[in-house]
Amino acid sequence: MADSAIATPHPADNAEHVLSARVDKAALIEKLTAELPAETVLHAHEDLTPFECDGLAAYRQVPMIAILPDSIEQVQTALRICHANDVPVVARGAGTGLSGGALPLDNGVLLSLAKFKKIVDIDPQNRRATVQPGVRNLAISEAVDHLGLYYAPDPSSQIACSIGGNVAENSGGVHCLKYGLTTHNILQIEIVTIEGERLTIGSHALDTPGYDLLALMTGSEGLLGVIVEVVVKLLPKPELARVAMVAFDDVRKAGNAVAAIIQAGIVPAGLEMLDSPAIIATEEFVHAGYPTDAAAILLCEVDGTEAEVEEHIADVREVMEREGAVDIRISRDAAERALFWAGRKAAFPAMGRISPDYYCMDGTIPRKALADVLIGISELSEKYGQCVANVFHAGDGNLHPLILYDANKEGELEATEAFGGAICELCLEHGGTITGEHGVGMEKIDQMCVQFPEPELIQFHAVKAAFDAKSLLNPGKAVPTLHRCAEFGAMHVHNGDLPFPDLERL
Repeated sequence: MADSAIATPHPADNAEHVLSARVDKAALIEKLTAELPAETVLHAHEDLTPFECDGLAAYRQVPMIAILPDSIEQVQTALRICHANDVPVVARGAGTGLSGGALPLDNGVLLSLAKFKKIVDIDPQNRRATVQPGVRNLAISEAVDHLGLYYAPDPSSQIACSIGGNVAENSGGVHCLKYGLTTHNILQIEIVTIEGERLTIGSHALDTPGYDLLALMTGSEGLLGVIVEVVVKLLPKPELARVAMVAFDDVRKAGNAVAAIIQAGIVPAGLEMLDSPAIIATEEFVHAGYPTDAAAILLCEVDGTEAEVEEHIADVREVMEREGAVDIRISRDAAERALFWAGRKAAFPAMGRISPDYYCMDGTIPRKALADVLIGISELSEKYGQCVANVFHAGDGNLHPLILYDANKEGELEATEAFGGAICELCLEHGGTITGEHGVGMEKIDQMCVQFPEPELIQFHAVKAAFDAKSLLNPGKAVPTLHRCAEFGAMHVHNGDLPFPDLERL
């Protein structure tokens, strides 16, 4: 299989050239403004600085040019011009990503979809909505609330993040355990390729013939195409939902309780966990009623009919008591349920009150390994001399360790990055992955070298080449070259020779 892939033109052949090539800015501006409204092409430094980073603010780079189209035809025109002139393009949504996926290039174009914020169509009979990529995640549910419907994926940033970015990163949220990630909640997307061609992927039906390219595009991090429209699934709002807030005096007990809930056959709508540092910071910020003396808390939500909820809440209480819970509080009404979740969703900004900076990681592990990995993270915290708070989707094993640091202190960012890389590799050691929903972007690209061997990386490059042979879309992100992996030390080099016969090509 690898030999077949090597015969295919790989974008990695020229990825490094694309990243380092110089572009005639003045000439490119002239070509763009000849076919696009001048006000959509930004090139003054003060107009470009708002795009210098995404939610991972540790990495910053001002783009050479930013384009803010307001129609699909303008997107096609911009991409066609960039393709013809070998100019790299980074697509950007709301900029809430946490892996540096929307980091621009100093020799490329930043393509912002911020103006694409219309809900095109709502079809309550078929429970679907057609939306532009700049529509906020929460705005979809708000628009269909009066119909008794909602859009299930709910990232913590749902008040600000856009649906196009959710598709690009395959975002989840606190209710993904029962209702799935973005890939389980969309039916169709429209993309524009780097050549400016408009494609429809998926359909309004639940299945389409041929390869499942919709799943391929979901989570592709802007490497394969620019998303310009999305058809999402809508779900009926459950009759009732209640949350059990459960406190433990030991992290291992809390981790074991997560596995016990699933083993008991209970499928919570959400199952979240916070450790002591996260509990304290969040409670001081939100005042959600979290017990600050607990070693860990679980938020376990069940939903359905009133009879189902009462039955499942009783089952949850029984399991939690058996696993050593020291306190169990059940939400009494919708307001208290919302308050319990408000604390969890505000956990990230709460860190900003206790630390100048924080670095949010995103690894995924089997549920049975939760306790061991949390203890391992604590040991790494001592090794690197940095505090860490853990907030995560316990039900599906998606960890979000928050490393606290001060970027103004020399060497702290570098130590934090090393700490974060060690957490990713700890997840791999326990049979997990380096990312659950934040994506690889710039942040975890070296750990991709640890997770995937040469043949698989070659196949990733082959898929990239099928959509973008010149490697102009978001180059240098998500999929590392084999050269980079050799330099990182994940692949052994004998006497300075390249370890693979075709490494020079990649």
